[in-house]
Amino acid sequence: MPSIILSTLNARYIHCSLGLRYLYANLGENQSQAQIREFVIDKRPIDIAEQLLSDSPTIIALGIYIWNIEQTTELVRIIKQVSPATIIVLGGPEVSYENLLLPICTAADYALSGQADLQFAELCQQILHGEKPVGKFINCPPPALDALQLPYTYYTDEDIANRVIYVEASRGCPFKCEFCLSALDKTAVAFDQPSFLNELNTLYQRGARQFKFVDRTFNLKVQASINILEFFLNKLQDDLFVHFELIPDHLPDKLKDVIKKFPAAALQFEIGIQSFNTKVQQLISRKQNNEKSAQNIAWLREQTQAHLHTDLIVGLPGEDINSIGESFNRLVSLKPHEIQVGVLKRLKGTPILRHTQDFEMRYNPTPPYNILSTSLIDFPTMQRLSRFSRYWDMIGNSGRFSHILPIILADQTFDNFLKLSDWLFSHTGQTHRIALPRLFELLFTCLTEHFDLPEEKITELLCMDHEKTGLKGHPSFLPTLTIQSRPSQQKKKNFVPQRQARHLGH
Repeated sequence: MPSIILSTLNARYIHCSLGLRYLYANLGENQSQAQIREFVIDKRPIDIAEQLLSDSPTIIALGIYIWNIEQTTELVRIIKQVSPATIIVLGGPEVSYENLLLPICTAADYALSGQADLQFAELCQQILHGEKPVGKFINCPPPALDALQLPYTYYTDEDIANRVIYVEASRGCPFKCEFCLSALDKTAVAFDQPSFLNELNTLYQRGARQFKFVDRTFNLKVQASINILEFFLNKLQDDLFVHFELIPDHLPDKLKDVIKKFPAAALQFEIGIQSFNTKVQQLISRKQNNEKSAQNIAWLREQTQAHLHTDLIVGLPGEDINSIGESFNRLVSLKPHEIQVGVLKRLKGTPILRHTQDFEMRYNPTPPYNILSTSLIDFPTMQRLSRFSRYWDMIGNSGRFSHILPIILADQTFDNFLKLSDWLFSHTGQTHRIALPRLFELLFTCLTEHFDLPEEKITELLCMDHEKTGLKGHPSFLPTLTIQSRPSQQKKKNFVPQRQARHLGH
């Protein structure tokens, strides 16, 4: 029976925690007494508690993130109610900052702040030997990377067969964007590349084909990036898929030359633009060459087969709805495959807090701590923008509406889609669980009645999109139309950018 259980609640089954595997890899002599047990957030906390306590462990360690803190708080309270002697150790970004009064920290025994790869092992050693550590809150400075045991051996065969494999070639970030926890990093530090590539090769030989790099700045060191890309080029197979986060304004020619060699569906780049407003960028300490970024996105779209997932943030200090619209329009014109319109979240510890008074930043007091209003965007308008984001995912990012979307956007891209978003909410009262057949009907009604567009053209384009989805038959408003059968397009593999944290402490 294990003395130590390492656990977390993942957002979905397809995700698996790299952080837990780092902790397990570095447990030293206590590793034989430890087990990793992962769950998903839709499982009842009381049932998770039963499973975790079934072997009467001495220590239960839990990774706490923005997506699971509420469920894990309930879990910790249940465990402590029925088994108060069980030692609960917390780690992760949600308990690393502003943690003194957090209910989950109050209920638990210890909270590790920062990168806990090595300190967790020391804490377990003390507890298992009957020693009482000093203090509940333990600060963990970044370890020397060459002192760490790498975790990749501890991905199971089931993980490799069914889940996304998270890897990191480096830790940290040299940039100081104030909405991001990486603003607290001093710099980026790389793992020994030969050792890292050897681990990648072992994963590949075991059958891993989907790799998500959690590095904040994959292309910071160009030669290191080229070495990793060439590693995958030498192992190309139809099912290989690799995800990187790319600095948008740093794409030298020798890196471009390698990217061009990848076939369709093999590469995905996550590219954070956040805003094209230079004044807003200065406010949040973001250094970005907008012209170079735009040129690079256009080049990637036109000259490569990489899938481009781009990001904008709604609610940054100093930005109004017109500025957001201008950034959205500019990004749409560059034709990335996806634009995630995210709403600003006040992550604990981030420097964005310094703008709270000057820009009247009001945040949701509960997770995910999303911005509710600012001095330039009132609460009703922020709600409209949040709905815009959700409907854009359904329609713009889904890939299901490629024929009708250009008609919707036309020459007033942001304004038109906001108009559509307002209409959809006024007629449904919901932003989730809209069945696909109903969404087609809603679009038909909105575009022909509210937008006053030609019914024949809208019918033709919606039918083309409907056929592509694989839905059987025609929507109910198209009883007589028949269209020529077209081969369905292969859907690109891609990830919803979840920043599954790389270890329990950060």
